[in-house]
Amino acid sequence: MAEKLYYSIKEVARQIGVTEPTLRYWEKEFDNIRPPKTASGIRQYRRQDIEEIRTVYYLLKEKGCSIAQARRQLKEKRVDVDSTVALRNRLIALRDELLALSRELDKCSPYDNTP
Repeated sequence: MAEKLYYSIKEVARQIGVTEPTLRYWEKEFDNIRPPKTASGIRQYRRQDIEEIRTVYYLLKEKGCSIAQARRQLKEKRVDVDSTVALRNRLIALRDELLALSRELDKCSPYDNTP
């Protein structure tokens, strides 16, 4: 996704891998998810909003916390949660870079015997 100032709820839902109603629900349940809205009520997600959603996603979907547990983690152990999520995101980015490099190397391998 190209870097821009604001993203629609549809773009964010696709990027995170959840539905638009899920994002609206999380907005009601978590104080840290508050995207600004236009005068007509359209949500405009900023990069920091998306990072907050990624954190909530990690706690709920990957770590298996309940909403109450996730809220408590964000309140009591925010620094630890942020560090874990940042490390996880960096590892995912590194994995993606390595996979891309591997694909490029496979394309021009000197050991490839095909004409």
